[in-house]
Amino acid sequence: MTTIIKTKLSFMMFLEFFIWGAWFVTLGTFLTQNLKADDFEIANVFSTQSLGAIIAPFIVGMIADRFFNAERVLAILHLLGAILLYQMYQSVNIDTFYPYVLSYMILYMPTLALASSISFRQMTNPEKEFSTIRIWGTIGWIVAGLSISYVFKWDTYALDGALKNTFLMAAVASAVLAVFSLTLPKTPPIKDNEGEKPSFASIIGLDAIKLLKDRNFFIFFLSSVLICIPLAFYYQNANLFLTEIGLENPTGKMTIGQVSEVLFLLLLPVFFSKFGFKKTILVGMLAWGLRYLLFAFGNAGDLTFMLILGIALHGICYDFFFVSGQIYTDSKAGVKYKSAAQGLITLATYGIGQLIGFWVASYIGNMYKDLKTTDMAAFWQHTWVVPAGIAFVVMFIFLVFFKDEKVEKTN
Repeated sequence: MTTIIKTKLSFMMFLEFFIWGAWFVTLGTFLTQNLKADDFEIANVFSTQSLGAIIAPFIVGMIADRFFNAERVLAILHLLGAILLYQMYQSVNIDTFYPYVLSYMILYMPTLALASSISFRQMTNPEKEFSTIRIWGTIGWIVAGLSISYVFKWDTYALDGALKNTFLMAAVASAVLAVFSLTLPKTPPIKDNEGEKPSFASIIGLDAIKLLKDRNFFIFFLSSVLICIPLAFYYQNANLFLTEIGLENPTGKMTIGQVSEVLFLLLLPVFFSKFGFKKTILVGMLAWGLRYLLFAFGNAGDLTFMLILGIALHGICYDFFFVSGQIYTDSKAGVKYKSAAQGLITLATYGIGQLIGFWVASYIGNMYKDLKTTDMAAFWQHTWVVPAGIAFVVMFIFLVFFKDEKVEKTN
């Protein structure tokens, strides 16, 4: 891979995740403070991410993988995305906002797979090369958060409606990526070894369902779905929580989580090889529970360090569970079902698991809504204890029913 191609792919990844981080982190705050959405309307909006994840294989599998170059599809989706983001910027109520965000997420979620596909097709050794490309996506997310808090200070003036500008920033970046995508290496559809294009069933993971007959893989699969319930609480509530309790520059401080993600991604191979898969993933689950307890009992005053520590645990939460889970899935699937198994896990977690999680988070918020007007600290304490409890229950299930096994590295 030449330096020019590597630079192009890195910039593509930077913009891909800059766009998402530019508006998604502050979405809960925007919906609550600017559009005056209630808990279930907020759940509807956040659920569009899950619906997009469920529908994404249809777009990637049935269009990009079969008929058109991936870079061209990426350009078209981001151009349409820029238009929809601009419409979200102009929306003044939840009724007009929702159709645009639903349409946008259906178009955006497939671009994640397309960006990865374009990158992998240029690599001779993806295991070594991809991480140096993908890390620019995390940097893009970080830059977006820092820009919102420290450059434009939009979250400081959230009550004045400044957060709507995040959609305009994302729209501009999406338009830039649409044009830039046309300069990316040509990535035409490919056929498998038998000369036939892969079936749609294999693309979305249906071919891998037979792996659920394995007890350990079934327990891992179930745990993956359940752990996405507390994950949804973080996406939906974290920025709003930090804003409402008075933490300064909450969006910028939340980028500590992405910095942590990079650091622990570097530590993961060492931990994984020394302690094995089961202990690694248990540490990830434990981190989810501890994070929410820190949120429940921390504050923006003398206990601010608890909030910062809770944010910093993101690296362990994400890398030790999801990344190690991808490694485990790859080893269990074998050569034939590699792609199908990863598709199945993605569909279950980002699709089904988080879809359930967003609704549970809104149900809990609605349950304690009267408390919010009388005691904000107590409201958030009750809210965060719930996902902490769920995370600990999932950890117990995995600890008891998953039998430790050696994960073999496959090619």
